[in-house]
Amino acid sequence: MGELPSLSAVMPVYNGLGYLERSLPPLMARVGIDLLEVIVVDDSSTDGSAAFAEAQGARVLPSGGRLGPGGARNGAAQEARGDVLLFVDADVVIHPDVPRRMREAFDDPARVAVFGSYDDRPPDPGFVSQYTNLRHHFTHHQNASDDATTFWAGCGAVRRDAFLAAGGFDLERFPRPSIEDIELGYRLRAAGGHIRLDPSIQATHLKRWRLRELLETDIFRRAIPWARLLLSQPEATADLNVTAGERGRAVLAGVFSLILLAAVVGLVPLWLPALGVVAVVAANRPLFELFRRRRGLGFALAAILFHQLYFLYATATFVGCSLEHRLGS
Repeated sequence: MGELPSLSAVMPVYNGLGYLERSLPPLMARVGIDLLEVIVVDDSSTDGSAAFAEAQGARVLPSGGRLGPGGARNGAAQEARGDVLLFVDADVVIHPDVPRRMREAFDDPARVAVFGSYDDRPPDPGFVSQYTNLRHHFTHHQNASDDATTFWAGCGAVRRDAFLAAGGFDLERFPRPSIEDIELGYRLRAAGGHIRLDPSIQATHLKRWRLRELLETDIFRRAIPWARLLLSQPEATADLNVTAGERGRAVLAGVFSLILLAAVVGLVPLWLPALGVVAVVAANRPLFELFRRRRGLGFALAAILFHQLYFLYATATFVGCSLEHRLGS
């Protein structure tokens, strides 16, 4: 192994002082060890986020307006001194070994990007927060591949020269936080770069999820733009939670919902949806086991049943986008 590349951590923030107080110190602790610098891009905060970051010793850059995290990251990339940009969200606390693992992951000169996952210990105790963060952890671990096709900017790193050559995040196509990191991954791959998903690179997600926010994010900021991207670019490979296996489980969720509805109106006996629950648990057993191990049997059963709702609205969104694509062709 040759000399490891230098690393510039980039953290965009907008009125995230409560998060920054927990997420910035672990990054600053690695400066001079595994990190060359920490750049906090203040996106016009009014809560003292910039002052706190400066007091911690971070290099603070103003975004110049409300650009969103994608625009903030693009600006920081122009100013960063490191060979590799480590993107970390303000509500994400890295594990201490993340910078070292990131640097070591770039031992292959063909590798242009690396990303990890949330850990399986989200601090917010709410059902929606636990379900959402554990689902993300599972998706990145279950589908871990040394040859990923997408990218994730919550805790992901990319070679600075490759990032700049690709034009950074596409703010024209994604003016609001959406799947700009996924789309960037497709462009990096199309340019011949290799992307690695390394599940040993983990961070804690501090975000508190509420049901309405989860549905809005999953449907309007992820499912719809991702479906449109896949339909408009046939060469874009289905990865993570749109793999063939996940699509099969989505079909099962639809069948289970129809059986449940039929039982409610008295068209089929009640034992049939009970059998459907068994089938759903069996089909999603690895995820069910993660839920059970972390939060107990009751939570696991409730979360797996809630997961069927996720499959339903994700599938409905993809079908709707497919019809839109065909009618617009």
